[in-house]
Amino acid sequence: MKVTLLTHTPDPELTVASAARLCYSPSTIDEVREKLTPEKTASFVDMLSEIGHESPIEHASFTFGIEGVSRALLAQITRHRMASFSVQSQRYVAEAQFEFVTPPEIESDPEAKALFLEAMAKDQEYYDRLTEVLKRRHKADMIKDGMDETAADRTAEKKAIEDARFVLPNACDTKMILTMNARSLHNFFKHRCCNRAQWEIRELAAEMLKLCREAAPNLFKNAGPACLNGPCPEGKMTCGHIKEMREKYAVKRD
Repeated sequence: MKVTLLTHTPDPELTVASAARLCYSPSTIDEVREKLTPEKTASFVDMLSEIGHESPIEHASFTFGIEGVSRALLAQITRHRMASFSVQSQRYVAEAQFEFVTPPEIESDPEAKALFLEAMAKDQEYYDRLTEVLKRRHKADMIKDGMDETAADRTAEKKAIEDARFVLPNACDTKMILTMNARSLHNFFKHRCCNRAQWEIRELAAEMLKLCREAAPNLFKNAGPACLNGPCPEGKMTCGHIKEMREKYAVKRD
């Protein structure tokens, strides 16, 4: 897995503090921003967190490059609907020798790993064979309809992989660019940093939170699993490791 913070709102904490301060000030926007020193900005962002005033933090957005994650993770992360996704397409990108994500539990078990690798090889074989069969038929039909051979070859392959991809596994890796505003990120971290989240998306969330804290430390210092700032909301399904989770995600003080 590779996670990169590609870009974010310039001066995200100043932007958030300016938006919040404007709600209570008769000043112009320029005057509001001029009065916000770094210390006042940090204090204002802290206050927003304490009183639960979340709408101003929507003005800060963060864009991530995410690589080496599975299609299974993609199915989960797109449930966070207040976000923008651009994902490498299996319709237009051929999966020749596709890469895949191996779950740790499978990686640690020699027998399970052998079966898993066999399944991945079979999936690749069937994908390649389906692509070949479909491409051959589509190309013949296109040439018959008057398309020149070069164009027919290119178009037939695109049409073939659109259907051949149905045999590809959840393990197949993908790449995406993801943008969320800070409020959505807080919600994402609340659910996906939790121990009960699936291991892969939990790993992704932890890395994204680390990058967010580097870019906007005050804005994200209280971000993390729900148990970081209160009781565990999982009831009987709790992991039982609240202390360890708080130690893991609490901001370290100098």
